[in-house]
Amino acid sequence: MTALRHEDGLCRCNWCGTDALYVAYHDEEWGVPEYDSRALFEKLLLDGFQAGLSWITILRKRDSFRRAFDGFDAEKMARYTPEKCESLMRDSGIVRNRLKIAASVSNAQAYLAIPDFSAYLWDFVDGKPIQNRIRSMSGIPAKTPLAEAISKDLQKRGFRFVGPTIVYAFMQACGLVNDHLVDCHRHEAVKHAAKG
Repeated sequence: MTALRHEDGLCRCNWCGTDALYVAYHDEEWGVPEYDSRALFEKLLLDGFQAGLSWITILRKRDSFRRAFDGFDAEKMARYTPEKCESLMRDSGIVRNRLKIAASVSNAQAYLAIPDFSAYLWDFVDGKPIQNRIRSMSGIPAKTPLAEAISKDLQKRGFRFVGPTIVYAFMQACGLVNDHLVDCHRHEAVKHAAKG
C-alpha cells in the first residue's frame, strides 16, 4: 500500500491513519534526525515500553512517562530505589510492567557508561541517515542486519528491551534511517533535515 492522501491534500505514510496526535507525530517528529543524547535515550526507552503494544498507546502516555521518569534524566533514573519502582507500578499514567520498569533503571546505568550516546549511535550509520526509497508499506522491514548489530552491542553494554525489531523502530523514529514512503510529503523534508 502506498502513502495515503489525507483531507488536507497531503500524502502520508498510512501507518499514522487519521488520528490527530498520530498525524502530528508523523509530520513533526518521526524520521527527523535526532542528535540529542537525552532525547535518544527517552525514545529508546519508550520503544522498549511499546513492546507488545501499539505506538499510539505510548504516544498518548508520553507526557505521563516524562513526569513519572523525571524527564528521562538518566542520572536520577540510575538511582531509582525498589520503592520508587513500586510507586511506578502504581502509576496508571504509564505502562505498568515490572520488567520494563526495572529495565529502565539498568538502561539508565548503561546509558551513563557511554560518554556520548548520540555519537555512539550515529557512528553506526557513519553520521548520516540511511536514505531508503520505499514505495509501499510492505517494503518496510521489521528489522535489518544493522539493527541486529546495534541491538547486540546495546545488549552487550547492559541494555534490555532492545531487540532488533525495537531498535529498528527506534532507528526509523529518530531518523537514523528515512523510511517515509517516497510519495509521503515528509520523505524529502526528512532527507534534507540531516546534519551536513
